[in-house]
Amino acid sequence: MRIPAFWDASALVPLCVRQGITPRAIALYKLHVAVVWWATPVEIASALARLVRLKQLDPSDWTRARKLAKRLADSWAMIQPSDALRAKSAQLVDRHDLRAADAFQLAAALEWCEDAPQGRVFLTADRRLSEAALLSGFDAKQM
Repeated sequence: MRIPAFWDASALVPLCVRQGITPRAIALYKLHVAVVWWATPVEIASALARLVRLKQLDPSDWTRARKLAKRLADSWAMIQPSDALRAKSAQLVDRHDLRAADAFQLAAALEWCEDAPQGRVFLTADRRLSEAALLSGFDAKQM
């Protein structure tokens, strides 16, 4: 039985396109059901488009990656936006070295676990977000 974990977009992109951390991402996906923030599909689309612009992904690979991302997203539990989540995100940018989108990710994770992150897994490929998740009490795993 797969255990729920909060997945940041940076941890999900390697499931859609081959990267150095793809084997680790696949192994973790086999263990953990994905819980994600409402904007995660947009963040993934942005990351894939950026890879095309950087010529690290060709258009046919981009098409395959987008289709795979859509199939994966069909099984995710998604944390919806709210005024409380926005307020929590604003507090997190004061407390941690986070960009706005990462603050929303962490706030969504905290909402998912009802502000009781001990023993809950948070997966990300972002060092600053991983540190903030650890300081918030998650079992944060940097990819």
